[in-house]
Amino acid sequence: MTLVTQVYQRTQSFPESEMYGLVSQMRRAAVSIPSNIAEGFGRRSTKEYLRFLQISMGSLFELETQWEIARNLSYFGQEQYAAFEQGCREVERMLSALIASLQGPKPRKQQKAVGAKA
Repeated sequence: MTLVTQVYQRTQSFPESEMYGLVSQMRRAAVSIPSNIAEGFGRRSTKEYLRFLQISMGSLFELETQWEIARNLSYFGQEQYAAFEQGCREVERMLSALIASLQGPKPRKQQKAVGAKA
């Protein structure tokens, strides 16, 4: 939720011409991240929960792309960009860990012994 708050706060200073463009897209993507986590959890099915977590991850990557576009347009400086990017990385790590824990251990591939025939 901190990421959503940051997006709303930082996009307030964007040009008015971006209100229905980049600002709207960034805010929607940011809100979509926790919203999809909550909706997936509410489905009470691990399979559906995982699907919604993947959607959240996609929204996070979308937001990062839009944030980079805003930086390229000089709507903020490198320092703000780096701080926001760090927050995105933290959310990505948490989402990845949650997804991995819900998927369970992956079956290990058996390695062929050296010199063994297939």
